[in-house]
Amino acid sequence: METFNHTPVLLSECIEGLNVRPDGIYVDCTLGGGGHSGEILKRLGSGKLIAIDKDADAIEFASERLKAYKNKVTFVHDDFKNIKNILDGLNISGIDGVLADLGVSSYQIDNAERGFSYMQDAPLDMRMDRSNGFSAYDVVNSYDEKKLADVIFAYGDERFAKNIAKNIVKERAKSPVSTTGQLAKIIEYSVPASNRWKFGNPAKRTFQAIRIEVNGELKNLDTAIRTSVDYLNPKGRMCVITFHSEEDRIVKQTMKDLATGCICDKSLPVCVCGRREVVKFVRNKAILPSEEEQTNNPRSKSAKLRIIEKL
Repeated sequence: METFNHTPVLLSECIEGLNVRPDGIYVDCTLGGGGHSGEILKRLGSGKLIAIDKDADAIEFASERLKAYKNKVTFVHDDFKNIKNILDGLNISGIDGVLADLGVSSYQIDNAERGFSYMQDAPLDMRMDRSNGFSAYDVVNSYDEKKLADVIFAYGDERFAKNIAKNIVKERAKSPVSTTGQLAKIIEYSVPASNRWKFGNPAKRTFQAIRIEVNGELKNLDTAIRTSVDYLNPKGRMCVITFHSEEDRIVKQTMKDLATGCICDKSLPVCVCGRREVVKFVRNKAILPSEEEQTNNPRSKSAKLRIIEKL
């Protein structure tokens, strides 16, 4: 396996936000290259870390990278959205912190054979979990034109989604669109020349959209946040890093709902709705990468970190 290179985004902000206790139990929902996990483990004494990733390559690499902490960390090959089953299976009823970095790792993008990148020609894949049979090839070659356009527009914020979908359907009628290079070329000529390179590579938004669809990245995200909060001990914290507007909207609205108490009409003498705040925001606004981090790691530019604390 190639080296699992990945620069953790907003690293110091996450570690500060988690407020790691040496004897605490923490969950890294998206292990990746192990950058965030390594910093958590450095701060643990008798505490434990549960490190989850649905990419088996990430588990393999991080297990080796973090072997000095093997008595403090449990690696789990699964989707963090199954956090209830994961924690119950480990007989853990309460945790002191949870971190979720919802971005795709640099390794996945840079490793051509994984089929995430529009910069390298490779088989269309984009699966974070390669045991899953559903890939980008299936999205591109089996979705009807409307469904394809809807995915590209909703998850890619792509204003030319309809034209891109139309041309994909036209091309696949001749022969399947089977590589990232083929798809990137279709997208390029589908975007008007005047807009083609206005916001970087014209394929960027469509590839992002298809990746999100393949991996179900937004599916049950709100439920996963609520379930994670259920397991947090009082004063336990949750840090979530997002990279996409719709993803961030879900995270922000779910956290806001959990931080909202009584919603009764103010004219009522007593509360009848029974709602109580479950968490509070540690920071009212999202934390963004510093200019220095954005320069050193351009992939951090769209990142937003939100932190909540269990009441």
